[in-house]
Amino acid sequence: MSTLPSVAFLGLGHMGGPMAANLVKAGYEVTGYDPVPAAQEQAFKDGLSVADTAIAAVADADVVITMLPNGRLVIDLYDEILPVAKTGTLFIDSSTIDVADAKTAAKKAHGAGHRAIDAPVSGGVAGAAAGTLAFMVGGSEADFASAHPLLDVMGAKVVHCGGSGVGQAAKICNNMILGISMIAVSEAFVLGEKLGLTNQALFDVASNASGQCWSLTSYCPVPGPLPTSPANNDYQPGFAAALMDKDLGLASNALRANGVEDGLGLRAAEIYHRFNTEGNGGLDFSAIVNDIRTRSQESRESKQ
Repeated sequence: MSTLPSVAFLGLGHMGGPMAANLVKAGYEVTGYDPVPAAQEQAFKDGLSVADTAIAAVADADVVITMLPNGRLVIDLYDEILPVAKTGTLFIDSSTIDVADAKTAAKKAHGAGHRAIDAPVSGGVAGAAAGTLAFMVGGSEADFASAHPLLDVMGAKVVHCGGSGVGQAAKICNNMILGISMIAVSEAFVLGEKLGLTNQALFDVASNASGQCWSLTSYCPVPGPLPTSPANNDYQPGFAAALMDKDLGLASNALRANGVEDGLGLRAAEIYHRFNTEGNGGLDFSAIVNDIRTRSQESRESKQ
């Protein structure tokens, strides 16, 4: 009989499904729930027990992991499942949500006699599948220690950032850097094209100079220089533009609420929000390079 804690995993989509599957591979007994039939079918193939409801999934679990689209869903789900969970259950929320929502969820869990951490992730679908995610954790030292073995299975880097909600703060700040840097890298490639540089030449220079950054060397937004980037697969996500729009929206709210200047985060949020609402949300966020190229051409033609 396994001595590992039993796990309920709620939210078995592109991220949650592979994360739960990695726990099964590591020997954990995982009961999953997702309202989408295709997600249920894949979870069953991956070795999970699939419950008919979230309540049924958590009833006998020692640990409950959630991976949901937004904070309202997390809080509503907690209201539903906290009363039926065993006293002292460890709740791990790996959704990317507002800091205030994360703190509310933790407060509700603690009030119901449970333990709770926020543990959002970075690394995208590929990282979820490979078990190489980075976890940014908010919560007590004791709860972090309890969660660490499970997070180690699903990720390659686990960082305790502070108290409840601080994991979400780290995620918001990280993805604001990512969004801004991808726009900068994309704009540089479009400018390079207009100045007569090949994409390969610019990549070879910038990847070995002061312009080097993750958006360039791990996720190059133009086809060719980096064969593994989404640009070489018609910008199929990795990390969808709709998700970047969501994350930068959270960053914008935090920037305004805390009076942080000078506007790059807000401008990046505007750019990705427009890109998403114009029907590009299903593309990888690095496809913003095509939007910059198209708008640059349209602007030039309008001035002729």
